[in-house]
Amino acid sequence: MQRPLAVTLGEPAGIGPELLARLWRERTAHGLAPFVWIAPPALAARRLPDGPLVAVERAGEAAEAFEAGIPVLWPTEAAESARADPARLEPGRPDPAFAPVVSASIAAAVALARRHEVAGLVTLPIHKAVLAAGGFSFPGHTEYLAHLAGVRPGDVAMMFVLDDLRVVPLTIHCPLAEVPGRITPALLARRIGATVRALVHDFGIPAPRIAVAGLNPHAGEGGLMGREEADVIAPVLARLREQEGMDLVGPLPADSLFAAPSRSRFDAIVAMYHDQALIPVKTLDFARAVNVTLGLPFVRTSPDHGTALELVGTGRADPGSLLEALRLAAALARRRAARGAAPARVRGEG
Repeated sequence: MQRPLAVTLGEPAGIGPELLARLWRERTAHGLAPFVWIAPPALAARRLPDGPLVAVERAGEAAEAFEAGIPVLWPTEAAESARADPARLEPGRPDPAFAPVVSASIAAAVALARRHEVAGLVTLPIHKAVLAAGGFSFPGHTEYLAHLAGVRPGDVAMMFVLDDLRVVPLTIHCPLAEVPGRITPALLARRIGATVRALVHDFGIPAPRIAVAGLNPHAGEGGLMGREEADVIAPVLARLREQEGMDLVGPLPADSLFAAPSRSRFDAIVAMYHDQALIPVKTLDFARAVNVTLGLPFVRTSPDHGTALELVGTGRADPGSLLEALRLAAALARRRAARGAAPARVRGEG
């Protein structure tokens, strides 16, 4: 029996549901693997009144139902923990009242993945401020997924994928002023280790070469523009090269690292903070980049865009990133299934 991908509810008033419906209608042209939308059926019908939607009771029913409509599953545990009146939903207008339902969808999808009832997760965009107003206490998807999976936050990383460009930010959702203090040898070693593991086991690159960006302009210019490169980053890279045999280059100036001749030399780049990683990726092709979470015991991808409230109902939103997220999740899940197990930890992950 083919296991479907689980697609989370996302922000019900945002762009995610209508992009999902569009891609389902184009499923044959795109060769999409079956997926199941983890959402309350009444809320799904309110958001997508033209459907077509097919309520299923188990994830295993999704593959057969997929040709008739978008399979919609709302597990019993989610229904018991979170309810909201579908009549409150207004497309384009997020409501904190739906925050418990949004988080319950993520938790239910993780539970299905951990029971091996789905092949992996694709998370539709969430509205972080609205979730926080509704009582959600995590900075974003990544931290919540780590919590649900029982994984230390430091062992989970985001990788942004655009064709052969793969970028991992060392620090994620924190103020820029806090970044220097968060660059520690332990975190850097864990992020690099997680990157190596993903490249080897999930992307099939047996001997990956990884570039590591510096924090400061010109990678510190020999200490004239900052000491993080000399005091923290370079010693960690030297130790991992010598003791773990990792092919690491850096710290390199970030302003030139993402230029085509430079980035093409590497299988992945580890950046020091969120925007250092995301600006180049989104500038190159905002419509097709995908976020992959490393370090989880299941596959998780997501489109690299937000809820796009201003585009809801206009028909102008580009489904490219969600399409690539669905494709990449299916490919990674197939590779993991072929191995028969989740990837083992690699040396240097800390």
